[in-house]
Amino acid sequence: MTAPTGYLTLDALHGAVADGHVDTVIVAFTDMQGRLVGKRVSARLFLEDVAAHGAECCNYLLAVDVDMNTVDGYAMSSWERGYGDMAMIPDFSTLRMAPWLEATALVTADLQWLDGTPVEASPRRILQRQLERLAERGLTAFVGTELEFIVFDDSFRAAWQKGYRELTPASDYNIDYALLASTRMEPLLRDIRNSMDGAGMYCEGVKGECNLGQQEIAFRYTDALGTCDNHSVYKNGAKEIADRHGKSLTFMAKFNEREGNSCHIHISLRGENGEAVFSDPDAPHGMSTLFRRFLAGQVAAMRELTLFSAPNINSYKRYVAGSFAPTAIAWGLDNRTCALRVVGRGLGMRVENRVPGGDVNQYLAVAALIAAGLAGIDGELELDELFEGNAYESDVARVPATLRESAELFAGSAIAREAFGDEVIEHYLNNARIELAAYDAAVTDWERVRGFERL
Repeated sequence: MTAPTGYLTLDALHGAVADGHVDTVIVAFTDMQGRLVGKRVSARLFLEDVAAHGAECCNYLLAVDVDMNTVDGYAMSSWERGYGDMAMIPDFSTLRMAPWLEATALVTADLQWLDGTPVEASPRRILQRQLERLAERGLTAFVGTELEFIVFDDSFRAAWQKGYRELTPASDYNIDYALLASTRMEPLLRDIRNSMDGAGMYCEGVKGECNLGQQEIAFRYTDALGTCDNHSVYKNGAKEIADRHGKSLTFMAKFNEREGNSCHIHISLRGENGEAVFSDPDAPHGMSTLFRRFLAGQVAAMRELTLFSAPNINSYKRYVAGSFAPTAIAWGLDNRTCALRVVGRGLGMRVENRVPGGDVNQYLAVAALIAAGLAGIDGELELDELFEGNAYESDVARVPATLRESAELFAGSAIAREAFGDEVIEHYLNNARIELAAYDAAVTDWERVRGFERL
């Protein structure tokens, strides 16, 4: 792989600050909802203080709903506990420029309590724990995320004022692989691509998708933590760049009744010397025993771990038969009707999990993939026969249909409790309960249209 540009060493940051090229450093982490949050600090203060000690932030940032309202039910953060602080500790391997922001660098932080212990419910920490479990077995995970979004000609503020109704998509028809209509978006798309390259990512390209205004920008895979860190920076940066262009974009799993936004996740493992442990040219389909067991774990645990791949009410609206979103829990060779699609060979042999949507918290989803795979490896699970044909019309198990069903399965999962621990399980179940309660209490446009006059 080509070495990325755009990253900074601490020494390089000192030089950039001294010569005036950087005056601001963003210290950020990814919250439960998958958003990049944190604070901007002066570059001088960052070098004099924050670099060594971190920066404080309120612990409610991991205990709020999507509207940033404090809510009940979280052990870590409440009025009774005083809503104290936690510390954002910079991970200097992630220090990079943010080219779409003037004179600004950005660093991803790990979260610690003020006594120095990690915040276990932090999404990045949850993934790190699963990567540690892999390392104990001499394994390393490599991951790629394929994140789709829909572009609108309305600005974010105009879209808000319209209540997100009657927005103008940036194309008028299906533009899957089409160039002409996508070219109208190219000033924005090019800015996003080049900006992300300047932030240390390896942008492979962009293609139109099926929904109106829908696009996917792909980035070269890398180690699991690096990919997930990049995912958050890209998702946040793309919105900021769109705002600068007077446009808006959404990563919602299902914006309308057309095709949803997916985030297919590709994962493969390598051994201690970088060898391709998923590949065995002499085995059926070229799949090693370890890969077959890893994949068997995905099939066995998918329903009970779906909460970490589909965290919102809206996530489940995407699972529609015949829509290229998965409904059937089956694996196939290059078969897009299955939830699990095996592709590649050698170091590139991998499984694509098609369950996550554009709203996914990628740290949690990848952690779940690893936890499921380890359950398969450690339990020496046997893999079902590959599925051939149209899995939408099969009688295999189905992806959970609602957040409520998914949360119930997650609560009863022995695999989840062993992999993540009770603290994490209860934290994310409370998040699901909060969302379900808010949705159950809401009166929707659908109800008004059907009931205002005719009921």
